[in-house]
Amino acid sequence: AVAEEIGLTDAWGSLLPEEKVEAIKKLKEKESKVAMVGDGVNDAPAMANSTVGIAMGAAGSDVALETADIALMADKLETLPFAIGLSRQSKSIIKQNLWVSLGIVALLIPATIFSFANIGVAVVIHEGSTLLVVFNALRLLAYKK
Repeated sequence: AVAEEIGLTDAWGSLLPEEKVEAIKKLKEKESKVAMVGDGVNDAPAMANSTVGIAMGAAGSDVALETADIALMADKLETLPFAIGLSRQSKSIIKQNLWVSLGIVALLIPATIFSFANIGVAVVIHEGSTLLVVFNALRLLAYKK
């Protein structure tokens, strides 16, 4: 009934752990990426075989939490889009921070070697870039979906 309501073409229920693993393997033959959501010990093998394993954190077993790539700390699947959006934003900010930090170092090393900047100025600029990277990363705290 739920599958029909949300528009899924295939829905499987009451599967044993080994049947879940087999279902994941069949899906991986057809699709490049397969996610498995689970909360119990019987879901852990299927999560391990999926591209991305997602555990329902608050109600999940320790084995499911250890196996999963993502642990939702709420028992609501509705939090998954937020987690995906936050991870994408995190990846973007990490790339920005790497470019800023490596760019500053790439400029400061030759500037210091060729005496365009003395070591004191280079240290101040480097530490300023460190603060810039930290403040850029703090934007994640304001992320809302």
